[in-house]
Amino acid sequence: MRSRFLWAMALVAWLVLPVAATGQPNGLPDAVSAALARAKIPPAGFSAFVQEVGQDKPILAYNADTPRNPASTIKLVTTYLALESLGPTFKWKTTALAAGTPRGGVLDGDLYLKGSGDPYLVLERYWLLIREIRLRGVREIRGDLVIDNSQFDVGDVDPGDFDGRPYNSYNVIPDALMVNFQAVNFMFRPDVAGNRVEITADPLPSNLRVRNQVQLIDGRCGGSGNSINFTVESLGGRDEATFTGRFSRQCAEYRVTRSLMKAPEYAYGVFRALWEESGGSIGGGFRHAVAPATGMQVLATLDSVPLTDVITGINKYSNNVMARHLLLTLGAQRFGPPGTVDKGRRAIQDELVRLGLAFPELDIGNGAGLARDTRISVRSLTQLLLAAEGGLYGSEFESSLALAGLDGTAKRRFGSKEFAGHMHLKTGTLNNVHALAGYVQTPGGRKFALSMIQNAPGWADEVQQALLRWVMRQP
Repeated sequence: MRSRFLWAMALVAWLVLPVAATGQPNGLPDAVSAALARAKIPPAGFSAFVQEVGQDKPILAYNADTPRNPASTIKLVTTYLALESLGPTFKWKTTALAAGTPRGGVLDGDLYLKGSGDPYLVLERYWLLIREIRLRGVREIRGDLVIDNSQFDVGDVDPGDFDGRPYNSYNVIPDALMVNFQAVNFMFRPDVAGNRVEITADPLPSNLRVRNQVQLIDGRCGGSGNSINFTVESLGGRDEATFTGRFSRQCAEYRVTRSLMKAPEYAYGVFRALWEESGGSIGGGFRHAVAPATGMQVLATLDSVPLTDVITGINKYSNNVMARHLLLTLGAQRFGPPGTVDKGRRAIQDELVRLGLAFPELDIGNGAGLARDTRISVRSLTQLLLAAEGGLYGSEFESSLALAGLDGTAKRRFGSKEFAGHMHLKTGTLNNVHALAGYVQTPGGRKFALSMIQNAPGWADEVQQALLRWVMRQP
């Protein structure tokens, strides 16, 4: 009873404070204050900053300089500074190297695959590299397939450190030769005729074995009676995934994507599987080593998609591992390989100085926001947005953000007729963290940059929409 009384008194006191004033830079609009109260979000846990493009002063600055965890909105810092530092057409290269010249379709030695950190080396693009090697006339590799991922050094990092879910795709550890986000798509179907559950893996690396111990059962689909679990074990150069549980014969197919393998082993296993599918052969096995600096012949090179496409994937769809690759790439480009998190952080600070931006409270973390120690204020985040708007690549940067109600992470959250198409936004969510930043174009033609961050329990959707609506209605 005492705790409820104290909460009620605190709420009453808050509602009569001047922070509820409308449209004043040091207060909150009435609708936003009311939304915070309904959601039981303490005002001390909320920050907001709104400034019109081309103007010197904000129209709203609330807890503006408080360092907060911004979740995925920190990707705006990583992507914009990468755009300014590297340029919109920057590309990564993945290279196939050999010590000798193939003769008669045979490479009598090892094939090295050297990565430079391509964040978007998906399956289709990996196949293009393999096809290029085949077009050079190579059909047989008599030596080993050697993976060189020395461009990055991330140290000894456990993918489960953040939330204890090491096999979820968002927890993939960056790697200079990361293929297809190290993902395997598993599909489960009831095979009624065979009285079994069929499991299909795509892709299926040659060094991954799938053991199927899932039972096909009667009864309705769903509920506690249906569950599929798995364990992963490394067995002398081969990974083994064992699936157990029960699956109803009344279920339709079920799909799940998981990242089960380490990056070099995955890159090798997928290469070998695709190479053999194309009719090629590999006589040796797998090694993980640095390619010799001299005496090597380039057999094939694959350029990545340009940086503008990469930052679109990061900002519209909040891809964590791609953002982390970007931070490591910034470090490697500015201070030389290998790219490390520390070098990336120093490169970020150098670029801020070059652009005349001072964010003393900034802790970029891993560059993606998938961390609890990341910090920035809403003033700094909005100042970055304003700098980007006036910069050389402002159009490219803004178009990388999700369009409210139309695509990316803002497709379903801000789909009302009032909002749709008027806002380019970056969302961010962790436990007890809700953040939103971007640009708002009003019906009257005014353009605003804004940021809001909540570091407190409570769902912020109503609060975010209230503030966006207030900005949209600026005369």
